[in-house]
Amino acid sequence: MASTKTDSTEIEAFWFPGRWVGGATLLLGPILLLAGTLLRLQFDFFFPQQLKAYQEHPVLLTTSYSLFLAGNIVLWPAIATLAKLIGDKEPAWGIWGGTLVILGLFARTFHYGINHLAFQLVNIQGLQQATKAIANSYGAFHIIATLSAAILFGWIILAIGAYRSGTLGLLRSLALGMMSSLMLGVLKGSSVASVIATTGLCIALVPLGVKVLRDGPTPGSRAIMSWVALILGLLILMYLWGQAG
Repeated sequence: MASTKTDSTEIEAFWFPGRWVGGATLLLGPILLLAGTLLRLQFDFFFPQQLKAYQEHPVLLTTSYSLFLAGNIVLWPAIATLAKLIGDKEPAWGIWGGTLVILGLFARTFHYGINHLAFQLVNIQGLQQATKAIANSYGAFHIIATLSAAILFGWIILAIGAYRSGTLGLLRSLALGMMSSLMLGVLKGSSVASVIATTGLCIALVPLGVKVLRDGPTPGSRAIMSWVALILGLLILMYLWGQAG
């Protein structure tokens, strides 16, 4: 009698970054971006006001920018997962959309490094000198500027691919494409357009994350507890290592 497979013993075909990492980041990344966006919505969008807001509310601004940066980093495996799902039926759209969006995420990460330095200038040199330094260096050449167009066109291509492949329906594909309207650059605050864009990302990706996590065998509670403990332990060790310089 042939053996039958059960959900707990079925072996999934390998793909990177995998169902668990991909599904979890599809859930977490958009929520972190939206939270970071909402926390600084009360402040004016442009960089002098962002620096002033940091001087007056350093914990709030640090939390806002940190949440957004964490979400931006977490998004890369989420986008890789979405590109994989699109690529199962529409390979070209998955490859180009996924590649361009991830390159755009690199650009945002670079800009957030500059944001961090700008906030430290406020602490060290004061608001006036920090504002002057950022103003005088705004628009300076750097190779990452080459990737600015990727963040615009990448989301649009990915959204079209998501719709053409049936990965997302029309409304959620349109919501995904709204991320192309999210401003890219140094010390960009939040606006109504930013909230709409990041909310659209949540609408597009969070339900997909739930679907990806449910679409396959579920490990036992003991395995889940072990993985959670391992991941938390690694995060703590990595944090302490990073703080040690």
